[in-house]
Amino acid sequence: MAQPADLLYSKEHEWVKIDGDVATVGITDYAQNSLGDIVYVELPKVGKKIDQFGNIGVVESVKAVSDLFTPIGGEVIEVNAGLDADPAAVNREPYGAGWLFKVKVADPSQKSNLLSPSDYEAIAVD
Repeated sequence: MAQPADLLYSKEHEWVKIDGDVATVGITDYAQNSLGDIVYVELPKVGKKIDQFGNIGVVESVKAVSDLFTPIGGEVIEVNAGLDADPAAVNREPYGAGWLFKVKVADPSQKSNLLSPSDYEAIAVD
């Protein structure tokens, strides 16, 4: 599957869309597919300061519990509250309604530590 071209990716299979100083974060289609049916998502609290690539929550599926890492550092400004009632949105729309949280970016230069769509695609092969 081709990765959305307007996103950057981490080796831990998270994506980030940066719009000005706000970054929206989610897990990739590859990650949700590998996990299987997602039944619970633990997200960071609004106001929490997070470091790039830090462990900030978990994603639980019928197969496994996986740590959730953040591809970019800053302050959490919003979480996707809809995932409390419908965590399977991550499976259905990992790049849309299944987004996880938004961050006010602390250091825009952290983008250079992330993967382009083609670089990510090279590591996300079944």
